[in-house]
Order: sequence, then structure tokens, then C-alpha cells
Amino acid sequence: MNTPVIQIVGYKNSGKTTLIETLTEGLTNRGFKVGTVKHDAHEFDIDHPGTDTWRHRRSGARMTAITSDHRTAIVEEKPTPLPDILQRMANMDIVLVEGFKQEPYPKIVMVRSEADYELVDRLSHVAAIVSWLPNLPQGDLPVFGIEDTHGVMEWILKGYCR
Repeated sequence: MNTPVIQIVGYKNSGKTTLIETLTEGLTNRGFKVGTVKHDAHEFDIDHPGTDTWRHRRSGARMTAITSDHRTAIVEEKPTPLPDILQRMANMDIVLVEGFKQEPYPKIVMVRSEADYELVDRLSHVAAIVSWLPNLPQGDLPVFGIEDTHGVMEWILKGYCR
């Protein structure tokens, strides 16, 4: 797959979702087709009790789809590896992935506290840091402050978007 993939990783409440939301909006406003993937460590449900698709799944369907004139959602009762999900997003200009810390794509690590910095050393393919701390050691990686989402987007545009 030739579509650039950027992972946003960090611990809970480090700002991952907010950064992806801001980047997605900014890149979309510049004309890019952005795909997003969220890894959830817990069991999640996008259906609500009583909806038709919830009733389909509750009755035992292993795969349930719903479609309208504007969107389609498919829920499968199985985990899906990130590479399989990314294949379905091959027509995007860029894909932003929240989580999947062990996958081999360029990562932006969110550092909220000094203890979080261990992720920078532990994970592979770390490309940049977004920090809540004012005096984070810089090393060879670009470091952006938590409020510098414009700087993060410009860095992505220069290095990953065509």
C-alpha cells in the first residue's frame, strides 16, 4: 500500500483523539482524503440496544452491515489486523491511526508526563513527539508542544503528503 500511514500513540488521556481530530480537519480542509483507524483495548459497541442492527447481532449474526445513501458500516464479530484495515483505505491520501503501538509505521508519541517518555525509547518507528511538558529533552526527534497542532500538520505535509 502506498498510502502514507501515521500512528498517534500514547497513554490514556494524552490527547491522541484530539490531535487526530484536529489533523483530520486540517488535512481535509486542504483537500486531502483522510482515513482514520482507532484501536480500542476494550470491547466496544457502535450499536445501541434496540436498533435493528443491534438486534441482528444479538440474534447471532457474525457480520452485520447497514447502508444508506450516504454511508455504510459493517460490524464483524472478529478482530481485524491493521494491515487488513489499511488495505480497505488504499484510496485515501493519508491514514491516521490511533494506537496499535507495536505496528511498524511512523509514530507520533504523545507525552503527557515524564513517565510517558519511556514510550519514545521503547517503541519502534518513532518519528516525532507531541509533549505537554515545556522542557522535554529533544534529541534527534522533532518535538511539538501540545498546542502546536499547526506545526504537527505542517511536519506531516512536508514529510508524508504529496
